[in-house]
Amino acid sequence: MTDCYTPVLRALVVATLLVATATVMLVTVGRAAGALAVGSCGAYGQAFDFASAEDARKSAISKCAGKGCRVVTTVSRGCGAFAVDYADPCGAHGWGTADKLARAQNDALRACYREGAKDCVIRTFFCDAKG
Repeated sequence: MTDCYTPVLRALVVATLLVATATVMLVTVGRAAGALAVGSCGAYGQAFDFASAEDARKSAISKCAGKGCRVVTTVSRGCGAFAVDYADPCGAHGWGTADKLARAQNDALRACYREGAKDCVIRTFFCDAKG
């Protein structure tokens, strides 16, 4: 291959990567809502990467199999986590949301301990398109 084709090939590779990046961004930007529903005794339902918060809420509630399920939080381009007391899943629990997973999990654990639990564990977690 001659040197005159090298700049053309480089430009072609760069253009292809730009198109691929733009496509990925368009796909993920439109789907960036999540929700967490919590019920009794550690029951939960989660939804992520939905087009709207309302769609995420409906999905989270439909996935929650326990009694008294309700949506406790929604996220937009972030993460959520739910923690329960390992020794008594029907007892204290907590949830958290944040822009990064580790922060959401820490917030959920802190909330669980604040409610009086002695041994909190993460029951579930999720991140939507950006988190």
